[in-house]
Amino acid sequence: MELTAIIKKGEKQYVALSPEIDVASQGYTIEEALKNLKEAVDLYIEEIGLPEGIGKEQMIITSLEIDNHDQAASTVRQ
Repeated sequence: MELTAIIKKGEKQYVALSPEIDVASQGYTIEEALKNLKEAVDLYIEEIGLPEGIGKEQMIITSLEIDNHDQAASTVRQ
């Protein structure tokens, strides 16, 4: 089974997330974060199981650009 892993740099560590089952972990390197995420996912599956259909659908991970973020933030603060 293949699940998605999203990794981002935190303040001191990398944070890894499997969005299909909302499990996260962290590590000081990308490799460590992925290894820890795999362990966390394995434990989750062992304890909870997988909801029907998880891992069978294709996820698309992309990015989006937000225009005028500074202007929108200042409007919200007023």
